[in-house]
Amino acid sequence: MHRDIYGEALNEYNENGSLKFPLLLHSSYGDIEEMPIDVFFRDEQDFPELEFIALSLCDGHVLDVGAGVGSHALYLQDKGFVVTALEISATACTIMQARGVHQIINDNFYTLAGQKFDTLLFLMNGIGLAQTVDGFKALLQHAETLLTADGQLLFDSSDISYLYEEYRIRRPDHYFGEIGYQYEYNGLKGAPFKWLYLDQHKLIQIAHEENWVVQILFEDENDQFLVRMEKRKSS
Repeated sequence: MHRDIYGEALNEYNENGSLKFPLLLHSSYGDIEEMPIDVFFRDEQDFPELEFIALSLCDGHVLDVGAGVGSHALYLQDKGFVVTALEISATACTIMQARGVHQIINDNFYTLAGQKFDTLLFLMNGIGLAQTVDGFKALLQHAETLLTADGQLLFDSSDISYLYEEYRIRRPDHYFGEIGYQYEYNGLKGAPFKWLYLDQHKLIQIAHEENWVVQILFEDENDQFLVRMEKRKSS
């Protein structure tokens, strides 16, 4: 079983305010990036405009999917929302609890069942957990089981087609937004995982196929965009 490298780095930063070693992220397009760990511990003053807009659109009982160490959940709690933080890393959940998040579920999004939410929130490209285009369709189908009748999805994604030009590599046979990653910390690597980035054309195509209404609410200068989706009402 692979170690939770991401969680171990979060824990060290939480305890010491810094990391002894950089948290590295290997990618299938050939780059190795240093992951800025402090981004997971941001507070309100550090949220970008896109995230503020998403948080302002939350409604009712919110499920913060991939909550990390709880930055967005804490913000929503402080604003009086009922918010449940969903996170697969047990270490991150422990940190969240210590930071004051009230409702935490340590689980996988796809196995969560038996509850209903008014808003499913996936920030910091949290929708990437779908891994593939087909996975995103499955995510929408599962999301429908978790949403109330007028419930909504709020998430951001980005068009990463520029990476293939920047790194001068050939586009893969699969959809170009399906990327492979692997964390490394202090010489140890975690389990490889896939992450999905959707361009707007592909997103709208899938939304229509799955019978969802999609709104592009905001775009920034880095090709990131904010999306609101709700299930289309039958006439």
